[in-house]
Amino acid sequence: LAHFNSLRHIHSSSSSSNMCKHNKNGSKGDDEPFPYEFGGPVGALATTLALPVVVLWLLQMGRVGYMNFDFYKELCDNDKCDPMTLVKCTLGLISWFLLKVLLWYVLPGPIVQGAPIHGDKKNTLPYKLNGHLSYWAVVGMVFGFKVPLNELLYKYFEPLAMCDIGLCLVMSLYMYTNSFHPKDKILAKGGDSGNLLYDHFMGRELNPRWGTFDWKVFCELRPGLVGWMLLNIACAQEQLAVHGSISGSMYLVNIFQAIYVWDAQYQERAILTTMDVTTDGFGYMLVFGDLAWVPFTYSLQAKYLVHHDPNLSTVALAVILALHILGFYIFRGANGQKDKFRRNPNDPAVSHLLYLQTKRGTKLLTSGWWGMARKINYTGDWIMGLTWCLVCGFDSIVPYFYAIYFCILLVHRSMRDDEMCAHKYGDDWLEYKRQVPYRFIPGVI
Repeated sequence: LAHFNSLRHIHSSSSSSNMCKHNKNGSKGDDEPFPYEFGGPVGALATTLALPVVVLWLLQMGRVGYMNFDFYKELCDNDKCDPMTLVKCTLGLISWFLLKVLLWYVLPGPIVQGAPIHGDKKNTLPYKLNGHLSYWAVVGMVFGFKVPLNELLYKYFEPLAMCDIGLCLVMSLYMYTNSFHPKDKILAKGGDSGNLLYDHFMGRELNPRWGTFDWKVFCELRPGLVGWMLLNIACAQEQLAVHGSISGSMYLVNIFQAIYVWDAQYQERAILTTMDVTTDGFGYMLVFGDLAWVPFTYSLQAKYLVHHDPNLSTVALAVILALHILGFYIFRGANGQKDKFRRNPNDPAVSHLLYLQTKRGTKLLTSGWWGMARKINYTGDWIMGLTWCLVCGFDSIVPYFYAIYFCILLVHRSMRDDEMCAHKYGDDWLEYKRQVPYRFIPGVI
């Protein structure tokens, strides 16, 4: 699920112009260049400024149903920028975050150890996993109390997004400044360049915590991801209120994405081994991705359908449903197989799989799902995302933003993973690529 929270579709760069000299603590003065991504400090600043604009632009296009470059003229229409409205939205967002924190604290859940920190098997952190129970608690509240989410969320889509963006900036600045005190905190290697703009964006501290409360893991799956589902429900309620019924497309997109969110909560433990948790710091990139980008851009299809439903036939909806099931089967089958093998290679479900034993002592699967393609899970994930867009018909390109963006993101992320694995495994990675030559689609690419 790392794609939910990574904005790596922006270009990274390893050119000499984007490198500085640094030592192991990130300060300048060593002979080894710092491997900047995203175009270095300038690219990080540009991305920080551009992402909020993209979110607000998409929200406005989802409402009008077409590409509109004058969106900024309408942002403050209809009292959307009224100070009282913004205050209420800010308090509402903070209350939602605190509710999720409360549920994390009071609901039971197993305590598990995370992945080794920077490869040190003796250095791990404990995590309380009760995201699945928290998910159902929220669902129970919403439907049990018949919460009118269209009145609370849909009617305030834009001001909620604006306030959320502001809160993300505040949180990321806090995470950056707090990473310096005390000085013995564990830092993310990619966010310790010594440059304020770049480190704020990438995240300086690897695992910011208040006691056992882990900010990064909590934000990865809880407020933004479940908030996305609530925004979708709000759109369905608004469609019912305005048009008198909920369309087949709106039902499908709500069901598809609710299952996706549920699956993330159910498989919560799997996120502990993702790049976002093991490698990246918790800076603006992940804060914004988790809490603003996910809920307010991934709900684009539902927002579009409120007033621009294509009224697809039953046959068309059935074909889209079948395609979605195929994507989910590939996605869950591949990820489930990898997760079982990581936990216990002798598990009867995966013990028959062939693998490449690396010099580092790890095993790379060369059969089963992972013998078909090195990123077969990405393929299933993208197919599911495509079906979210297909339910919107073909009258506008706006709802297809996700499929286009996600394709670029996955290709770039696979290239980044390939580079990291080549450095990590050396010649073993070349042999692995020889045995599993395809990246996404067996026999094709």
